[in-house]
Amino acid sequence: MILNLTPHPIRLYADDRPDGIDDLDPGLLRIISPEQTPARLGMVPLTSEHRDGIPVELVEYGHAQDLPPRMYGVSYIVSLPVALGLAAKRDDLLVPYREVRNSTGTVIGCRQLAQPA
Repeated sequence: MILNLTPHPIRLYADDRPDGIDDLDPGLLRIISPEQTPARLGMVPLTSEHRDGIPVELVEYGHAQDLPPRMYGVSYIVSLPVALGLAAKRDDLLVPYREVRNSTGTVIGCRQLAQPA
């Protein structure tokens, strides 16, 4: 089972779906609707300093908010920042891959899912 923990529906398209088409239907294979609560990348502020008079915070990333624990047979679609922040700890996180873009370049879906390593 694959659950979508992004705030957007994930449209999966056929491999041969061309970019530059505004119609969402051609080549559409499946839509994975988002779950109610998206997973977000969490952060922990560690220290702060000033550089050239600008405040700079040292922040530790790699924590997730609202990410369920691992469940056998379940993968989660998450944002790329969440997946990259947890790639060393979780092998059940997927991201949209090989994006499909409309005529203005906006991402409208993907052709595959990927597991960041």
